[in-house]
Amino acid sequence: MGEQLSPDEKFQLITRNLQEVLGEERLKEILKERELKVYWGTATTGKPHVAYFVPMSKIADFLKAGCEVTILFADLHAYLDNMKAPWELLELRVKYYEQIIKAMLESIGVPLDKLKFVKGTDFQLSREYTLDVYRLSSVVTEHDAKKAGAEVVKQVEHPLLSGLLYPGLQALDEEFLKVDAQFGGVDQRKIFTLAEKYLPSLGYTKRIHMMNPMVPGLTGGKMSSSEAESKIDLLDKSQEVKKKLKKAFCEPGNVENNGILSFVKHVLFPLHSEFAIKRDPKWGGDKVFTDYEEVEKDFAAEQIHPGDLKASVELALNKLLDPIRKKFETPELRKLTSSAYPEPSKNKGGAKGNPKQTADEEEVIPSRLDIRVGKVISVEKHPDAESLYLEKIDVGEEQPRTVVSGLVAYISQEQLQDRLVVLLCNLKPQKMRGIESQAMLLCASIEGEPRRVEPLDPPEGSAPGDRVFVESYESGKPDDELKPKKKVFEKLQVDLKISGENVAQWKEQNLMTKLGQITCKTLKGGNIS
Repeated sequence: MGEQLSPDEKFQLITRNLQEVLGEERLKEILKERELKVYWGTATTGKPHVAYFVPMSKIADFLKAGCEVTILFADLHAYLDNMKAPWELLELRVKYYEQIIKAMLESIGVPLDKLKFVKGTDFQLSREYTLDVYRLSSVVTEHDAKKAGAEVVKQVEHPLLSGLLYPGLQALDEEFLKVDAQFGGVDQRKIFTLAEKYLPSLGYTKRIHMMNPMVPGLTGGKMSSSEAESKIDLLDKSQEVKKKLKKAFCEPGNVENNGILSFVKHVLFPLHSEFAIKRDPKWGGDKVFTDYEEVEKDFAAEQIHPGDLKASVELALNKLLDPIRKKFETPELRKLTSSAYPEPSKNKGGAKGNPKQTADEEEVIPSRLDIRVGKVISVEKHPDAESLYLEKIDVGEEQPRTVVSGLVAYISQEQLQDRLVVLLCNLKPQKMRGIESQAMLLCASIEGEPRRVEPLDPPEGSAPGDRVFVESYESGKPDDELKPKKKVFEKLQVDLKISGENVAQWKEQNLMTKLGQITCKTLKGGNIS
């Protein structure tokens, strides 16, 4: 790539659509001598969204111009930025970013073999790098470090020291990655100028800095991973894309802070060199634009309706997202997604009246359930209720648990006797017709006439007491006892289902033991309760 282009043509391709370049003359000098070495870094924090197509399309430009491009997954930066990525999730986040960024690049036709991928902690923990961090901290003032990170590092009332280290580390990355230039958003400008000011004091060369404009989000401001309504996730289904675009700010004739138009300018035009407006013939019919300025001009003159613009962008965007969504349908990548971005806490403030209660205790996640394999030792009719069974079930404790269940109408005593079953063991014991039930027998069911119910089946070879867990939630500790008022099981039970392959799942994550999957014989699509 880039062999047929003159230095001037390469310069035009490298700088098109950029808001600013610091070091233009140096850039031109390098292009006359050799190919440019450039890197783009991304802190592995929140999930990448469609605005990431803006730097991706620029990376495509760099490659067309013959540049040597490095993509840095800045995992250490993600942690330093007010711990946006918890330490225990850093490795998972890096793996997710690598997979999703590669899927994006493949979606826009960028050959991955022309790129170099680097993880920050692969070199940022070395002796040489660490010494340079200390050297840099001895010359950078607190004022300059704080100012440099003002638009990038999360601003809080009592900032952490880690946030002051962040800009200096980003400056050092330029030297340790051995590049000529760093590329980023214009919000990084103060970090770039800090690098230009202080790297020479360590004896290192001042680098070139190339900046993209900040693309407005769907609400008109910056598109942000932390604001769900401002961005479209790369894995959002087409219905969700339609819903978010429909709500997007796109005032007739207004081309300012218009995230829809910005996406056309910075993503669709660089990728395709044209953009098609799809509309009803009575409103002028389809029109293909080969110049973005014409799109903006027609929209400003209200010759393009916001609804038609949104519908046309929706069509083009889904074409970009389809291969990404398809790639992430695999069980491995679905598991990676849920592991890297587990369900957030529903109540971060702790229980009212109990300030010591942690967010983890309030988080409604499946690892809070004590689910085990059990073996039915005996089963008989409840003495006071013909519709109930009274079962003694071995769950790996000294004494079997007494369980009262309503399975009489669905399964015979003989079928239950000596059967391996699945039980929820940390519900508060509850009296049922005078007898205390000490666990819940988990079953699949399908409503209808008649209602169909089947106990769940542990994998072959299971033993009483074997722990049952949801994939990606193996390490959590179950509550000693689920408090009835918190309704933890009830909230989780909404997403407990039987898959089309007869596997028990929570949010499409399999229920497992160490020996394999929990299954159900026949009730595909059934609920679990």
